[in-house]
Formats: sequence, C-alpha cells, structure tokens
Amino acid sequence: MKSDMRLRHFYFLLLTSIILFQCSSPLKKYELTAIRWEKDIQEFEKLDTTEKYAENAILFTGSSSIRLWKTIEKDMAPYPVIQRGFGGSTMSDVAYYIKRIVYPHQFRAVVVFVANDISGKITDKTPEEVLNLFTYIHHTIRNKFPDKPIYFIEITPTNSRWTEWPKIQKVNDMAKQFCQSRPNTYFIETASLYLGADGKPNASLFAEDQLHQNWEGYKIWTKAIKDKLDATLK
Repeated sequence: MKSDMRLRHFYFLLLTSIILFQCSSPLKKYELTAIRWEKDIQEFEKLDTTEKYAENAILFTGSSSIRLWKTIEKDMAPYPVIQRGFGGSTMSDVAYYIKRIVYPHQFRAVVVFVANDISGKITDKTPEEVLNLFTYIHHTIRNKFPDKPIYFIEITPTNSRWTEWPKIQKVNDMAKQFCQSRPNTYFIETASLYLGADGKPNASLFAEDQLHQNWEGYKIWTKAIKDKLDATLK
C-alpha cells in the first residue's frame, strides 16, 4: 500500500515537472506557429527509418533555400549530405524541432541556414530574438553532440527584403560574433558575394520572386560552403 502511494506520488511529481518545464520553455510562445510543420517533420522521421545515411554526412537544416536545393548531393560531393530543410521555416520553427531533426543521426557536421524571421511583417522578430533562438539550437545540438562542428550560413541579401537589410545584417553580425566565441562553431560568410557593383543584391542570382536563389546563386553558395568545410574539417 505504501509503495503504491509512493509510486503515485512519484508520478504526480514527474507530471508536475513536465508541465512546469513546458510552461517555462523558451519555445512555448512559438508552438502555435511551429506546429504547422509537423507533417514535414514526420516525413523526415519516415526517411530516418527507410533511408541509410553515411555517418560522416553533413546535415543541412533550415528554411526553403535548403529544401529547394535540388542538386545538393551533386554540388556537395564528395561530402555526403542529409537534407532537412522545410518550407519557409523560421529560426523558432527550427529550434522547436531541432531535436527531432538532428538527434536521430550520426553525422560529421551540421549546417544551419534560416532567413525568414525578419521579412517586413508585423510578426517579425528582433535581431536579438533571432540570435537567442540560434543560441538555443546550438546549445541543443551541443547537448548530444559536444564535439561536432556547427556552421551558420550568413543570411543572404535579397531585393524582396532589401528594406529590412539593416536588421538582417545585425543578425548576421551577432551570429558571426557568437560563432567566433564558441569552439568548433563557424560562420560561413556569403552576403558580399550576392551584391552588385551598386551595393545592392544582384538580381541575376535570384529567381523571379527575388527571394530565392536561382542555380547561378546556388553555384556561389556551393563554393562558399565547400571552401569553409574544406578549411575546417581537415
């Protein structure tokens, strides 16, 4: 009888702890927007059970620029890849699902690119909020993989969001400082490669929406990313 009481008390305390943790989670306020990607994450989890990935793969996660990179396997060769970009996700979306995206895998490094948190909408985050979320992602990966290299690709300047570039540039600057202050954490600089002689985004490197890269843009990305991997993984 006493053991049953103690067991019920234990489960009560455990449930209470879980509820308190969920209520105090820094991601709680982003839950309603993040759950729209649940089906995408479930699709990743299906792939995790049906596909065999190299244990030395580079795991790419983030928003649509990762998802739409149709030639990523060919472009990144000889590095094998795990492609885990989804929709028009934000940093809070990636943070919300980062354990389910990364933890099932063995890999050589993780590369993160997210570019939708500041786009000129009323729901935009501040640069500080974006950095806090990237810090959370970094910390979460480090909890399970303390020594794996983590890369953050600089947010690309685009004509469609050019009015927001000062705020986006602040995110880039803070993310670069963060990466430089952490071991085995790297910032992949790309922004200057997309600017023309007039200092504005080169329209010829982007699709019609002037937001997503075209294949010429992806060529630039490929070289910048591979150069950084080559320099830091050997």
